[in-house]
Amino acid sequence: MTEVEKQPALVIPQLIVGLGNPEPKYDQTRHNIGFAAVDALARAWQIPLAENRKFQGNFGEGIAPGGGKVRLLKPLTYMNRSGQSIQAVTSWYKLPPESVLIIYDDMDLPLGKTRLRLSGSAGGHNGMKSTISHLSSQNFPRLRIGIGKPKGAADDDNSETVSHVLGRFSAAENKLMSLVLEFVVECVELSFKQGVEKAMNRCNSRTFDINPGG
Repeated sequence: MTEVEKQPALVIPQLIVGLGNPEPKYDQTRHNIGFAAVDALARAWQIPLAENRKFQGNFGEGIAPGGGKVRLLKPLTYMNRSGQSIQAVTSWYKLPPESVLIIYDDMDLPLGKTRLRLSGSAGGHNGMKSTISHLSSQNFPRLRIGIGKPKGAADDDNSETVSHVLGRFSAAENKLMSLVLEFVVECVELSFKQGVEKAMNRCNSRTFDINPGG
């Protein structure tokens, strides 16, 4: 019953993974917002991404804000086998699960909302189920990006859900998501400088609105 079990160590990501599906037909869909986030990070930090067959993904490495080495990954295994690609990288570089930050879409969060956590379950997300299975752990940070639920859809309407997550954002939503992705870059940079736990305060308190004045 002592306080000794609290982890004083900062959780600093060494590998950042965006979840999504390969193939042009999935490009820019809601389900691929994790890919878009890694692309935004690659642009911000000027880290080129290239296909790496050994890692079964698009991969790049460079220097993160704060000076540490960082690796970026977009698995090309399809969403439900994302863990294979992630495990290939963590095994090669001998990275512990807690150094892996996963960015992915979440229907349970409204559009314009992000949620950073140190650990947790898959919450029904196939990419996260695969990741947890291959890392044999739930104790790794994750940044969820809200994509909202389809309007007026019943909870058990699977076809509505599929067409929603595999659909594209409207023009107004795209404007909003570009702000969200800028914010995601800011949150991840904060994770490097101050650790994921400190960054959570900032990243979980902000919501972007399609009609900020309305």
